[in-house]
Amino acid sequence: MKRTNKRDQLIRVGSHIVVQQGFKAASINEILTTAGVPKGSFYYYFASKEDFGLAIIEDFARQYQHKLEKTLRNEQFSPLIRLRHFFESGIAEMESCDCTNGCLMGNLAQELSAQSELFRDRLSQVFAEWEQYFVECLQSAKLAGEIQGDRDLKNLAKFVLSSWEGAILQAKVTKSVIPMENFVNILFKQILVID
Repeated sequence: MKRTNKRDQLIRVGSHIVVQQGFKAASINEILTTAGVPKGSFYYYFASKEDFGLAIIEDFARQYQHKLEKTLRNEQFSPLIRLRHFFESGIAEMESCDCTNGCLMGNLAQELSAQSELFRDRLSQVFAEWEQYFVECLQSAKLAGEIQGDRDLKNLAKFVLSSWEGAILQAKVTKSVIPMENFVNILFKQILVID
């Protein structure tokens, strides 16, 4: 149990440092010091810094999947209300960190996709898994009559996730959630067209 707690602590601290500094700039020594773990212990828990990066990805993907399930599969609300709740919670998270963190997966994708096939493949899988939640929610909205017309819901889900990630990136650059709010307004008022 103690081993798991220290490993989890390294992942938590590492995620925080990586989201702020980037993966390559994040120093193992800083992570160990901040986590309060002895300096020689890193390689006891992780085979390499790359292995550590993959552990961070898995941890974040698991947390984000929980958030997707909690919002997009919450049948107390209609499908498009669930979708709106998901985006509203993302905007609130960005406001709470003064638009500095962004999405860890988006940050890592920008930094590492061109440099590591292993990271690129895993990040691509994570985004594909997330897309499925949007596909399911949009399919439910179509069945509930909230989305009209003949639509390619898989491509719409890809567009929604890609646009959301882009809006998060712009929010970081501008230090404002306005790009995220603009995306949500355009999605609901012009693309999904609901009253």
